[in-house]
Parts: sequence; structure tokens; C-alpha cells
Amino acid sequence: MLGIFNIFSKRQKKLDNENIDVYEYEKIPNKLKVQSIHIFREVIDKLGEHNIYSKIHKILCKEYGVFILKEYAQTDEEAIFDFLLQTDDYQKSLDIIELFYKYFYIVFKDKYKHHVPYSKLIDESINELNERFKENAIGYSFESGEAIKIDSKFIHSDIVKPTLKILNDPLYKGANEEFLKAFEHYRHKRYKECLNECLKSFESVLKAICDKNNWTYNQNDTSKKLIKICFDNNLIPSYLQTQFSSLQQLFESGVPTIRNKNSGHGQGIQQNKVTKEMTSYMLHLTATNILFLAEQEKLLHK
Repeated sequence: MLGIFNIFSKRQKKLDNENIDVYEYEKIPNKLKVQSIHIFREVIDKLGEHNIYSKIHKILCKEYGVFILKEYAQTDEEAIFDFLLQTDDYQKSLDIIELFYKYFYIVFKDKYKHHVPYSKLIDESINELNERFKENAIGYSFESGEAIKIDSKFIHSDIVKPTLKILNDPLYKGANEEFLKAFEHYRHKRYKECLNECLKSFESVLKAICDKNNWTYNQNDTSKKLIKICFDNNLIPSYLQTQFSSLQQLFESGVPTIRNKNSGHGQGIQQNKVTKEMTSYMLHLTATNILFLAEQEKLLHK
């Protein structure tokens, strides 16, 4: 039975720690691994999709350059879950959990989209997985087919999630792929690569808006030129121009400039260090700007 029960120990722990809001990023506790396994097994058993274990096992073995995840394992399921429970490598733990989630979110959701009970089951399992991560204070959330690192509950729920929802629109397919790549780089501490994908995603959104509205631009136009085109075509309504008079400056000094100064050009003799803090700011600034632009674009057609 899927579901989260508010048992006594959980209620008491919440009371004892209600003012604490700290995420763990580099350790996946055994409790959470076991809870994830329960979720996966419940859904797979009900759907009868046991072949998923063989597929995931093969993917992991190929990526890790091994023939089997656990020697003498009797089944693919045993090999995967025993490996998950025994590994201390948090990234490999996330690899396994994310792979199951990807199958649920991409393959199963599409396969059973017309079967309401199964479709509901899959949605509930994904929601529970995210709740279990939150409950264990582990700083990742599963959105749009990827494991996304969370730095702030407020920013994630009020900015990142709405942005991912908007980017799911086919109009923004390229921007969505680039934005998810930025989070993937951030998760693996590849901060310069993250900045590159942030700007690419931002520029892709601007170009998509121009394409949809038949606004002329050149493929090689920089974000600064694309921003000007959007402003010249009243992406922001005239009655808001005064209120947002500094918005163009914010965009220009925000996403494009940070990336250009810290990632987009040669480093010369002195290497530029891109910090986690700067990259986190960049990610969320990108999300905020994308969300605003996409919402303004919708208003053009009302």
C-alpha cells in the first residue's frame, strides 16, 4: 500500500527539530534507500513490469564498466538493490534511484496514461519518493525526469518547480534540456559547465519567444540583443514599462554578464574560480528570469 503515515516517532522528531531546515547532499541514509526500494517494488509488482530490473541492471553495469553489480546475485533485482544498500557512494545511490524514477516518469507514465488507476499509482509513487527525500532532509527532488539538487525549499517550490513546468511546453524543448543539464552539472560540482548551460537555456527561451511571435533575429544574436528585441516588441506591456524600467539592466547584468565573465571566455594566465555560491545564484536567477519571460509571453495572447 502506497502512502506516508505520520507515526509517533516522526511527529516527535518534527516537534524536536521544527526550526531546522538543513539538507544533506552527500549521504543517502540506509532508511531512505529501503523506503525507495519499497516504493519501486510496490509499483513494479502491481504493474507486472519485472523486466525493468534486467534493463536497469544492464544500464548500470555498462556505465560502471562491470559485468554484474553483485557477485553471486540470484536475480537482477537482488543485484541492484543489494548494491544500492551496500554502496557508500551517494552519487551511485542517486544513479539507481534516478534510473527507476526515469522509467516511472517517462516510460510507465506514457505506457499507462490511458489506464487511470495505474497512472494514478505512478504519480503517487513519484510524489511519495519526493516526500521521502524531504522527510529524510536529503537535498534532491525528482522533477521532469531528473534528480534536481535543492538549495532552498522556498526557491525550489516557488521558482524552480514552476519554471520546469513551463519549460515542459514543446515550445521550450531546447531550453528545458539545457536547464536540466545545468542542474546535472551543478549536482556534480561542474560549476563552469553549469553556467554555460544556464545562459544557453536563457537564450533558447528568448529565441523561442521570438520564433513564436515571428520577431526577427539572427541565430548568432547574443542575449543582450535578444532581450532588446523582446522589449522592443512589448513583451512587457506599455503600462508596466516604467515599473520595470530597470528590468533590462537586471537581465543584462545578471545571467549574461556572470556567465561571460566567469565561464564564456578564456582564462588567461590567472584561472577564474567559479564558486558554488555564485553558481547557485546563477541557477536561480536564470529560473526567475525564464519564469518571468514565459509568463509575460502568455499575456501577449490573452
